[in-house]
Amino acid sequence: MIKFSDLGNDLYTGRKSIPVVPKRRTFYIVSLVLMAIAVAGLGINKLNLGLEFSGGSEFRVTNTSVPADYESKAREALGAADDSQGVRVSKLGAGTVRVQTERLDDAESARVRTELAQTFSVGEDKVSATFIGPSWGDSVTKQALRALVIFLVLVAAVLAVYFRNWKMAAAALIALVHDLVITVGIYSFSKFEVSPATMIGFLTVLGYSIYDTVVVFDKVRENTNEAFANGRMTFAKAANLAVNQTLVRSINTTVIGVLPILAVLVVGALFLGPGTLLDLALVLFIGILVGAYSSIFLATPLLVSLRRKDSAVLELDKRAVRSEAKRAKERAAVPVGAGASQGGAVAVAEADGHPAADSFPRATDEESATITGRQVHKYAQSGPRNQPRRAPKSRRK
Repeated sequence: MIKFSDLGNDLYTGRKSIPVVPKRRTFYIVSLVLMAIAVAGLGINKLNLGLEFSGGSEFRVTNTSVPADYESKAREALGAADDSQGVRVSKLGAGTVRVQTERLDDAESARVRTELAQTFSVGEDKVSATFIGPSWGDSVTKQALRALVIFLVLVAAVLAVYFRNWKMAAAALIALVHDLVITVGIYSFSKFEVSPATMIGFLTVLGYSIYDTVVVFDKVRENTNEAFANGRMTFAKAANLAVNQTLVRSINTTVIGVLPILAVLVVGALFLGPGTLLDLALVLFIGILVGAYSSIFLATPLLVSLRRKDSAVLELDKRAVRSEAKRAKERAAVPVGAGASQGGAVAVAEADGHPAADSFPRATDEESATITGRQVHKYAQSGPRNQPRRAPKSRRK
């Protein structure tokens, strides 16, 4: 059985490789299908906007032992046996029933308070009535959209300056839009309520997703800069190696981030009921999982596709092909078993463009070389570490 730590080490060193970039068309198709389903869901079901956005009246019955059939009792008190009149009933905590309806005038609101008090056997002072106008929701929506636009513009500018390449910023923004569309689509199909806390959660999710993408891109830049310098690896292979090297880290970060949110989600669903905490935990749980997927399987493949026609990338690919051909020719010229007689160097299988150890220059009688092919000074060759071990005193003559 392969250990997770061993797998992470093999992925980082290149002994094993997950073909994320070579199979990028598959991930593109998966993402496009999910986004198309999400957009279709928005057109068919639309979002279940909370009272803060749609406007209406809200009643809360407190200090009551909530019966098992609280929902049907509340609907009967309002004369709404089903949801055709826009009545939503939920439980908050252990002793509060929340009833949301369309906008009611003062007379209707007073009647509903009396009916709810009688139904749940509490005084009318334990039944609160609140009216929320749709203008407040419109203001929140506009502010959220404004914050989203400012966030995307700042992210694009910072990434373009940090990585000195606008295509990295473009790939990261496309991945962000992908996360946002799929998350909203899940809300449309599941009919989860969209509240102001949900809007805050959306922005938080985008921040997490861009953070994970920046970490992967940082490794991509490091590997591709090295490839441009030595010409041993194509741009696509260097980028794929970076994804594999950061894969375990991305998984660990996602698991660590999701576990406490999952705990809050379970506690909120079982004990607290609908509310700000549950709304925020739900959108974070969905968004972090979608963001982890896009950071690993979408952002870097998009970058490779965007840069595949760059003159520098095309030149690097040609150099990498020539370098690989040269290394293959050198390996073919080495006699079988020569590696053991020339310093016992261990050959490492090539994985995704990583040259094997036996493809580097071998040590000769006059000069030695490390496994990376770097020559060792002749004085270092004769140092104390390379001297034969002296026999113990009991065996000396």
